[in-house]
Amino acid sequence: MLKSMTGFGKATTNYKGRNIVCEIKSLNSKSADISLRLASGYRNKELEIKSELTKNLERGKIDVAIYIDNSENELELEVNLTLAKTYKAKIMEIAKFIDEPAQDVLIHVLKMPDVFKAEKKEVDADEWKAVHDCLNTALEQLNVFRLEEGKSLTADFTTRLTNIEDSLQKIIGLDEGRVKQIKERITKNLEEFVGKDKIDNNRLEQELIYYVEKLDINEEKVRLSTHLDYFKTTMAEPACGKKLGFITQEIGREINTIGSKANNADMQKLVVLMKDELEKMKEQCNNVL
Repeated sequence: MLKSMTGFGKATTNYKGRNIVCEIKSLNSKSADISLRLASGYRNKELEIKSELTKNLERGKIDVAIYIDNSENELELEVNLTLAKTYKAKIMEIAKFIDEPAQDVLIHVLKMPDVFKAEKKEVDADEWKAVHDCLNTALEQLNVFRLEEGKSLTADFTTRLTNIEDSLQKIIGLDEGRVKQIKERITKNLEEFVGKDKIDNNRLEQELIYYVEKLDINEEKVRLSTHLDYFKTTMAEPACGKKLGFITQEIGREINTIGSKANNADMQKLVVLMKDELEKMKEQCNNVL
């Protein structure tokens, strides 16, 4: 079953009176592009979290936020007054040197590094287990979301494939009389402009065979049908998005070749319809895991 790269999962757990919240959002991407926003106490677990995400989600643009809700007592904030005073003195000194007023000194001091220092105790094993379980619950929800989106993708692909197959069958029907029409048109034109009595029938037959062979699309029809069937079977494979993308490229080659050889207005219209459906399939392939 197809799985989309688009999804969202959220979970909350309570640990010693604090609500730990985990939110995960996933969009399509060629690889695992992970962005983390973690509460200060969990930043040392970044590599472990990324490993868990890659194992469960494989690829996608993945944004993760793990934070403490109502966490006003989570951090103990300290102010380095000595450093703040030093910053103020230096700012005043610079202002005097360049002969400019030292406006909003407090605002500038507060923006300087290390004026505030927040300390958080190391996360113990029990708390990390609670966070890890919360993360896994959010991952489960996101994967359910991805599967539901995958069902929609499957339905869309099935519709597009059916439309292309219908157009191919119509092309096959038109192709049966196409060669005969081409021969008749060339012969008629020669008789009109050269004269029937001046035509070398043996040479004409040889030229017609050569010309018709160049316009023959039997191999393309067979290959296109094979590629469409291969796309269907591949949809049942896990993590098949990239593979489906490659198959659409092969489908496109056969459709383009049929179009270049068609030499028939009705067939060209069907080729345009198939190209339109294929482009929509290519767009959707970008969303498949």
